[in-house]
Amino acid sequence: MLYVLLGFAAFGLITSTVFAGMVLAVVPRYLRERRLAEAQLRARPGFTPPLTLLKPLHGAEPDLEKHLASFFEQDYPEFEILFCAREENDAGLETARRVAKRYPHIQARFLWTGGQPDYINAKVASMELMETAAAHEILVISDSDVRVTPDYLRAVALPFAQSQVGAITCPYRGVAAEGGLWARLEAVGMSVEMTAGVLVARAMEGMQFTLGPTMAFRRETIRKMGGFRVTADYCSDDFILGNETWKLGEKVVLSHHAIDHLVLNSSFVSSLKHQARWMKSTRFSRPKGHFGTALTFSVPFGLLGWAAATALGHPGWGMALFAWSVATRLALSVAVGRAVVRDTSWFNLLALYPIRDLMGFGFWVASYLSSRILWRGRVFELLPGGKMRAAE
Repeated sequence: MLYVLLGFAAFGLITSTVFAGMVLAVVPRYLRERRLAEAQLRARPGFTPPLTLLKPLHGAEPDLEKHLASFFEQDYPEFEILFCAREENDAGLETARRVAKRYPHIQARFLWTGGQPDYINAKVASMELMETAAAHEILVISDSDVRVTPDYLRAVALPFAQSQVGAITCPYRGVAAEGGLWARLEAVGMSVEMTAGVLVARAMEGMQFTLGPTMAFRRETIRKMGGFRVTADYCSDDFILGNETWKLGEKVVLSHHAIDHLVLNSSFVSSLKHQARWMKSTRFSRPKGHFGTALTFSVPFGLLGWAAATALGHPGWGMALFAWSVATRLALSVAVGRAVVRDTSWFNLLALYPIRDLMGFGFWVASYLSSRILWRGRVFELLPGGKMRAAE
């Protein structure tokens, strides 16, 4: 039995090493593309079509005022920002109004749905209302827990200079908004694990999805797919919108520009719930790819190999297997976390990411134990294909 476990550990280390090698192989290409894009952005005036930013809101969040302010401080000639919530007196909408008063030269409008229509994914009603009200033909969508730099809109607009581009999305680095161990562990998972998977998917099959923290679409693309209501019953609306764009034969571009995704779940329980929900939604949205994700983790197999080899009387070999598993994670941390998304937290990248790799495997296992998720205070059941329904 111990030899079986050792063999299983060795197999897992081989597959996770192959995955790490694939990631490291595609990083140089991405960095070359980024250098070219940044050179284009330095040219003025550059490609700067008028844009509409869509910001769905839901209640108050830590430092929301600062995050929203970063969207008003853009180095961009013409854009508007639309905010929308379920109710007129939503705390997030009130915060947006306060921020907008400080930037009277920026066109900002405030909308609310009143709860209608009552989609399973309530955000979709806000998206529909904002799309109808938008003055411009390129729509930039970002979550409320996102912070950007002044060159954000220039970077997002750039790929649309190509007529075949229907959507773009940005990679992101996780930032623990209030510090804390659990938020930091979740944040480094965003910076490294998530981005590594996106880079490999892009290299193997092209971009067939978008990422929620920032998505941008041509309005005609959204209307061709049937409007935002195509995501009304889905948890992973970002995946669906990008996938529908790809199905239309239009190009989805992964931007060179990484943004800050703020981790607001500082407690152990809230962080676990959030990450479990994300893993479960991925399981139902991309079942085959999600199943194979198990073989991309390394530290769990390193620990298993260490334990099995030590029990067989070869502790040195066991330690070597574990050290190898950690070494591959550190290589990914530096190449992806530092070089690609420019995460500046060396503690997260070097000390915490191997731990997050072990946790990630645990979340993967947990994703098969239940089909229920907790979202916005309500319990839903995930269905094949990624749709969801209110749990009975």
